[in-house]
Amino acid sequence: MKLQSKDKIYVLKANTTPLSFMLSSRNTRRYPLMHFDEEQGTNRALRYARNQKTPFEDEQDDNAILEPVVFEDGYLTVPKNNPVLQWFLSLHPGFGQLFEEVNTERDASSDVESMDIELEAEIAAKELSIEMAESIARVLMGSRADKLSSAELKRDVRLYSRNNPVEFLEMLDDPMLQLQDLAQKSLSNGLVALRNNKRDIYFNLKDNKKKMMTVPFGEEPVSALASYLQTDEGIEVMTMLEKKLK
Repeated sequence: MKLQSKDKIYVLKANTTPLSFMLSSRNTRRYPLMHFDEEQGTNRALRYARNQKTPFEDEQDDNAILEPVVFEDGYLTVPKNNPVLQWFLSLHPGFGQLFEEVNTERDASSDVESMDIELEAEIAAKELSIEMAESIARVLMGSRADKLSSAELKRDVRLYSRNNPVEFLEMLDDPMLQLQDLAQKSLSNGLVALRNNKRDIYFNLKDNKKKMMTVPFGEEPVSALASYLQTDEGIEVMTMLEKKLK
């Protein structure tokens, strides 16, 4: 196996890492350390010995000098003059699960992608009409949004877009946004009312106090009402609510 000749850094993937972590570096009955060789079609025992040319135990001689493989503060640096350890780590069963190689180029590309998404979200938030900003704010904050000034609405929506760019952009593309806004407005303006510990939604019109629907278990009233407005039965209700709110 030919490895790229360069210094490499490896990092433990756990969120909390010990000051010192010793990686299993030889195959034993108690702690098997095997790699499936696709060319030979067999499982082969791994063992790290710096004075050997291969990490496969069956290819090593009797003079193998075993050394511990230790991560300090979650990191392990392997210089290019120790290709056997780099090879051993690339075959280790814990590679990709317990630990991974630090890839600065990949990380930089990921950072650029994240920055682009953040910029796109902030530009979209800046260009929102006040009506759309109100719609988003109502979805995020409920009736509290109605108490905010236009400047406060724009500020809070832009802050949300900066802190949650992916969610914000998904929200703009969500056809449910307008329906959720209509549902929230209808509740805030008293066109519909919640009863029975917010489990039922009733019409609250002068000439109509009938029950509209029951909120499904586990759903929020606003989301449930918005979903109802999409149904064949709810389309007429949606049209009526829109007229009442104008």
